[in-house]
Amino acid sequence: MRQYVKCLTIAGSDSGGGAGIQADLKTMSAIGVYGMSAITAVTAQNTVKVNDIYPIPSDIVASQINSVIEDIGCDAVKIGMLYSAEIVKAVASELKKFSPKNIVLDPVLISTSNFELNKEDCIKAIINYLIPICSLITPNYDECYKLTGIKPTNWENVHLASKKFIEYGAEAVLIKGGHNIKGKYSIDYLLTDKGFEYYYKSVAINTTNLHGTGCTLSSAIASYLALGYKLHESIVKAKRYISNAIKYGVDATTGKGCGPINHFYSPKKLIAK
Repeated sequence: MRQYVKCLTIAGSDSGGGAGIQADLKTMSAIGVYGMSAITAVTAQNTVKVNDIYPIPSDIVASQINSVIEDIGCDAVKIGMLYSAEIVKAVASELKKFSPKNIVLDPVLISTSNFELNKEDCIKAIINYLIPICSLITPNYDECYKLTGIKPTNWENVHLASKKFIEYGAEAVLIKGGHNIKGKYSIDYLLTDKGFEYYYKSVAINTTNLHGTGCTLSSAIASYLALGYKLHESIVKAKRYISNAIKYGVDATTGKGCGPINHFYSPKKLIAK
């Protein structure tokens, strides 16, 4: 019996549609994966700012995850905004119960508009409970500093911070450099617990339409892992997808601030195996 390739996103909702659950499901759909969701918080936000956050009770978050996986199952999980230590622990507990093969954590700690998206106790909980069960972590430079205490201002510090994540128990970490572009290229750095390292270089695109790029990249990686690609190839494909999504969204005006990318520049049919 054929089944769709399935990917679960555990993250906050973005009422503006550019990031969070909305961006995740758009990405999964565009790549051809059946997307499912467990919402951790409801945000009132647009392209300019985050106006408010309402966290979902941790037992309801756990119930969403349990309901989806026990019936439908999943080939990969993407985790985004979690908000509190209680939610982190609930998510980690449910994922340990089901042990999905691929877990990608995008540690969303602050919004594009510089709004804190998590309580302070969330960081320690992520380190202690969630990172050790993840296949890949995808922090940007700010998130890297908050989670390791190391400012990735040069490649030596990027390497030190990467090793710190591996010491935390992660199988692999991809430190994203897109928000710190000072030249022609954006460079992301991958390190795995097997010692494999790689630099992913892409041409920087001059645009303000970059809302939700972190959510989109991690969702794309999770989607390709769900499709059966190895980690390195999944990252290569995800980087290609997001570069095109940015490229084809450059000239669109959505709102008055940082607009979204074009997730559906070339949608795929839903894939079954």
